[in-house]
This record gives sequence, C-alpha cells and structure tokens, in this order.
Amino acid sequence: MWQAHGVIQACLNGRRTAADHGAVPLTPAQLAAAARTAMAAGADSVHLHPRDDEGQETLVIAWVEPAVRAVRQACPGLPVGVSTGLWMCGEDAAARQVAVQDWAAAEDRPDFASVNLSEPGFKGLTQTLRELGVGVEAGVWSEHDAAGLLAGSSADSCTRILVELIDMPAPQALLSADRIVAMLRKAEVSAPILLHGEGASTWPVLDKALSMGLETRIGLEDTLTDPAGDVVADNDTLIRIALSRKP
Repeated sequence: MWQAHGVIQACLNGRRTAADHGAVPLTPAQLAAAARTAMAAGADSVHLHPRDDEGQETLVIAWVEPAVRAVRQACPGLPVGVSTGLWMCGEDAAARQVAVQDWAAAEDRPDFASVNLSEPGFKGLTQTLRELGVGVEAGVWSEHDAAGLLAGSSADSCTRILVELIDMPAPQALLSADRIVAMLRKAEVSAPILLHGEGASTWPVLDKALSMGLETRIGLEDTLTDPAGDVVADNDTLIRIALSRKP
C-alpha cells in the first residue's frame, strides 16, 4: 500500500464541469495532462473524480480504471487517488460498495480513495479498499466525525486523515480546524493529517495547514481563484501559489 509522503495534493476536478472553468479536466486524457503539469508544478499526489462518457461522476471500474491508468502512465510514481463520495452512486451505500468491490478485476486501481465518515457504509467500504490494496483517506468534516474515527480501530491504518472544512465561512473553518486537529493530535494518531478548505475558506485554511506543518491540497475542485480573488488559469497556477506560501 502506498504511504503518504507529500505536502501538496492536487485536487484536479471534483464535482466541477467545464461550465465552471474551462480548465477543469474530465476525460482520461485531460486528467493525464492536468496531472502531468500539476506534478511539474510541485504536486506530490493527485485526487480526482472519474467521469463516464456523459461526464457524470462515477465509481464504475469501466471508467475509473482508464482515468487512473492514463494518469499513471503520464506521471510514473505519482500517487493517484479518487473520491468515493456517496452522491456518485445516487446516495446508495450498497451500490457504492458493489461498485468498489468490482475494482478487484482491474489491473489499474487507485493508490488511495477518500471515504467520508459522515456517509453510511464507512466501515465496510474501508475494509474492502484495504483488501484491494487501496489506501484509505478518512474524510473528517467535523468534530463529530473525528470522534467517530477515533472511537474505531481504523485511524492509524489510514493513508491519511483528510480534514475537510467545507460549506462554512473562513473564521468558522479556522476554528474547526484548531479543534479537530487538536483532537487528532491528543489521540496521537500516526496517520498524516491533510487539512484543507473550500471556496472562501480555501486560502486561509491552506495557510493554517502549512503553518501547522500539515499536509494540504489545492486545485480547481476547491477554488477557482487566487488569494486576491482573481480567477486562475489552471490547477498548476494554484499549486505554484500554494507552494510559494510555505513558511
């Protein structure tokens, strides 16, 4: 299983489409090109949301494998991760479980996958991923999620703990970051912690992550703008700005 080692993860597309920004990569070829330039800009890993031929997010291996393979061929050695957001399977945890189990037939599986504590099916899905040799990013969105993770037995076996502060203003996100990270550090978890925000909280939370010595991420999934609020050209620009803000 791949082990986390980087500081900046590139989140290439998320739920966005070309209607949000012309540089959002969707197809395997686009994802491969975006990953290649993100790696050149300084990204240590990439996180992506595979799409089907209609541009819809999917966990079906027929679409996941070509996306992972394309990125892996374009960027040898760069760890590739995907989302398992429940919305990708119509909010159906059983369907998601089946879709991920089908990854067993693939030669090119992701190196890691994010799984949200707040969604049903966390325990079963993380067990399946580990059986497949796919690392687990535990998505923690709140103190409640952090407590749930710590109450179980999987925290230290995660590739990383993904502290995600979304749908909240920057001041609230920064306060939540302090509280959640304090909980994890008090528990002395061995897994790396990646802290990131979204939208208006992206840059303040990224700066906090860097100041705390944590991993972080940046990309068009989380924001389309630089710290001044101006729309950026692509993922690479965001990565270079993020790296320039390291203490």
